[in-house]
Amino acid sequence: MKVILITDQHIGARNDNLSFVKYFKKFYDEVFFPYIDKHDIKTIINLGDMFDRRKYVNFNTLHFTKETWLEPLRKRNINVHCLIGNHDTYFKNTNDINSCNLLFDEYENIHVYPEPEVIEFGGVSVLFMPWMNPENYSECVKYLQQAKADICFGHLELSGFEQHKGHWAQQGYDKDLFKRFELVFSGHYHRKSDDGQVYYLGSPYEMTWSDYECPKGFHVFDLDTRELTRIQNPHRIHKKIYFDDKKNNYDEHDITQYKECYVKVIVVNKTDFYKFDKFADKLMNDSGAYEVKIIEDFSEINAENVSDEIMENTEDTMNLVEKYIDDIDTDLDKNRLKDIMKSLYVEASDLDVSNI
Repeated sequence: MKVILITDQHIGARNDNLSFVKYFKKFYDEVFFPYIDKHDIKTIINLGDMFDRRKYVNFNTLHFTKETWLEPLRKRNINVHCLIGNHDTYFKNTNDINSCNLLFDEYENIHVYPEPEVIEFGGVSVLFMPWMNPENYSECVKYLQQAKADICFGHLELSGFEQHKGHWAQQGYDKDLFKRFELVFSGHYHRKSDDGQVYYLGSPYEMTWSDYECPKGFHVFDLDTRELTRIQNPHRIHKKIYFDDKKNNYDEHDITQYKECYVKVIVVNKTDFYKFDKFADKLMNDSGAYEVKIIEDFSEINAENVSDEIMENTEDTMNLVEKYIDDIDTDLDKNRLKDIMKSLYVEASDLDVSNI
């Protein structure tokens, strides 16, 4: 029996940004549902964080969810098993109040799991492990120790796995809690990674610059053969241009590829200021990009001697912050400082500046 695995959809991401609504819709309309129809798969396991906001749902986001996700699933008679993730819960210490239970009552094909439970698919028993918190921790551990299942699906915060490019989780539960299982599949971290037993599946599409050049998509899992197949999402919304007019002629550069994208222009070499301004103006006004940012202030650094490390840190806020923390002289736990700064950065990115 084959099932679809999808996780961390974060519908309503980036403050319900309409450009991301359109980008997400493109994935469902052009990638996800065409695959479902072609292969006639009738079961989906959602590994948590269907919604982005924990406290409330935007009406347009709810309309999008029903029109683009829930109704197409119902019309196809697809059963959806939906685990509760941390972004689906109102409180951080309990799963009792969650958006999925509150919003999906009218959909008989959607089954929500706020607490651990063993479910059977085609003769194969699996354990569903939703977000673990102080209230349900003891019950979760009991299931992990006693559940008659070799496969676990969860929304887990485990230490030692890559959260985003170059950043590994320092906090979270020890993966030894799950050592008795043959396979563990999880949501929560948006970058796909695994250690051969625990598989973080990653988000289906890009949401922040941390997702740049990070392959996205969903998975098909064969419960009988244990084969996991990734279906990649070809659509990208974050793109970078490394501007170097010593090597490239930008008069012939195809700017149509940046339509409906967020673009960063990283200036490596700029010898002809007029041609650069002409290219930048064309990119900003004629490409159809949502946003174009130009990064060229390297202070006294000679562009010809810019190292890959400096370039990477210049274009990625979190990498720059982490390098700064590594360089400071302090007795504080630097890994914990990085985690705190990452949380603050994510929270700041989600602020609705229009209301400030």
